Amino acid sequence: MLLVWAVFYLLFFNTVQCVFKELYCTIADTCECDFKPNIRDLEWDLYTNLYGQHLAQDIVSEEVKNFLANNNPDRPLVLSLHGGSGTGKTLLSSMLASHLYTSAMSSSYVHHFIPTLHFPAHERVNMYRAELKAWVEGNLTACARSVFIFDEMERMPSGVLGVLEPFLGPSHVLFQTNYRKALYLFISTTGEEVINRMALEYRQEGRDREEIRASDLQDAIAQAISKTNSSGFSGSSIIEDGLVTRFVPFLPLCRRHVERCTRQQLCQQGMCGRSDVVEAVGGDMHYTPLQEQYFSISGCKAVPAKINLFL
Repeated sequence: MLLVWAVFYLLFFNTVQCVFKELYCTIADTCECDFKPNIRDLEWDLYTNLYGQHLAQDIVSEEVKNFLANNNPDRPLVLSLHGGSGTGKTLLSSMLASHLYTSAMSSSYVHHFIPTLHFPAHERVNMYRAELKAWVEGNLTACARSVFIFDEMERMPSGVLGVLEPFLGPSHVLFQTNYRKALYLFISTTGEEVINRMALEYRQEGRDREEIRASDLQDAIAQAISKTNSSGFSGSSIIEDGLVTRFVPFLPLCRRHVERCTRQQLCQQGMCGRSDVVEAVGGDMHYTPLQEQYFSISGCKAVPAKINLFL
């Protein structure tokens, strides 16, 4: 009988607690209320709407799932996204935000940095470092599950990101806040050449692009970053110290991927049946190499403009 009452009390208490939390969240804007990760929907979104990127799908799905399953991770999740323009890097970052926070990219706990907007003057690196450190520290104190997205890394002034090194390692726990629960995304075109070269080799050998493994490109991307001063990581030890959890390669897109992007956007406008526009957009894109015409030079980036052109 005592056991029955204990079970009843626990169920009643949890129900009341959930009700109070829902009521509280209707009037409060807090990290706990906004952070509602849905890994199942994230995986569905990745595998349904991110075209031609089996490596990115597998890596991000696995890493995010494992990271969130651990309530006390030993270090933050740091993903560095690499590939050509229009291949889906920004789309993936939006998907992540959408399936972690109910407010998606407009959440107060998702922070999106663009170098030309936030760090435009190379001579002000010291000021940017101080401001970025204070911003990250303050926002992690407010929300340990904060997401920080650094876009267009190739335009990042050298030395700015070095200030992040203490936050990316395994030992940063201050003021009862676990800084190791944060998620960092770096988005870059650095490494595009080595990624595209491998995709081209597979195509010329008659092999399926899905045979390319993530392990085939991890070291190659890291080396490409180390060889350039325009990766955004220069002036820091982030790469050398192994603070990036995984490099996420984005392969160049073929015509069939471009046409899938086109059809998706037409469907969003209620015009799924316009196969003529799909074919016209696919045929009007520029492809490389010049003779074989395997890969779209701009990925899916130019699709919206092309759709307007052919409607």
